[in-house]
Amino acid sequence: MLVNLRDICGIAEQNNMAIAAFNTPSLEAVRAAIDAAEATGYPVIIQHAECHDDITPLDVMGPAMVALAERSTAQVCVHLDHCENLSYMRRALEMGFNGAMFDGSALPYEQNIANSSRAAAMCASFDCGLECELGSLGAREGDILEDGSAAPEGGSGATYTDPDQALDFVASTGLDILACSFGTVHGLYRGEPQLSFEVLDQIRNRVEIPLVMHGGSGVSDEDYHKAIDAGIRKINYYTYGVKYAGETVCDLIQSRRANDSNAVVYWHDMTTAAYERLLEDFTQVIRVFANGAEPLA
Repeated sequence: MLVNLRDICGIAEQNNMAIAAFNTPSLEAVRAAIDAAEATGYPVIIQHAECHDDITPLDVMGPAMVALAERSTAQVCVHLDHCENLSYMRRALEMGFNGAMFDGSALPYEQNIANSSRAAAMCASFDCGLECELGSLGAREGDILEDGSAAPEGGSGATYTDPDQALDFVASTGLDILACSFGTVHGLYRGEPQLSFEVLDQIRNRVEIPLVMHGGSGVSDEDYHKAIDAGIRKINYYTYGVKYAGETVCDLIQSRRANDSNAVVYWHDMTTAAYERLLEDFTQVIRVFANGAEPLA
């Protein structure tokens, strides 16, 4: 069943948990995310990122995501991730997405406020929750970055979200949930992530809306739980899941051809193996992000 972004994050707030938000640029990923939610009894967010349009266009993947969410027994939000174009956002909302993220984090602050406010008005007209980002995560969505910290080497964490600015940003835009930077980055980490829970606590003490962690792959279970206890209600997770699925497909091909280099490996064998590995990983991730909360379905 479809659940609005505001409502699904409200469920997370009530249960001191975070909702797993999976980017799903393939039907295998969509099915794995929804099937994992149904198997565990927890809500889930499935996401299409604007930068994934070259993999699967919104016009192809979006209707399938909405249709599968509508018929699921799980609580599912269909969310637009890292959208920088308001016309693109409108297309997603018109096809049934009920959550959207406007990402103006690369813009000057005042322009980010102006465009985020326009996005908030658009989402309100569709009764759709809005996520916005403040601060830098060290890499853009879709980039490959292998840095263990959001701060520049030798720096002082200048890319972290400023807590006082977060208060002004939330008040000025009308957004529903805030993606903040406190040490995670998109992509793969070379070292251990260096998270600043002090920054996260300061943000939480200034704003009264749910917070979002991007760059969720590679963070320890302990740090996930500390972040959730500090107010994180949505965690974006993508890189490790598709990395594991890719490795599984490679292993399948190698095993089939171990004794016969001409052995046939069919496309459906690879997509099935990828789905099964994603399902395994997504199921585990959902349970970790539940933070000890009882299943809700």
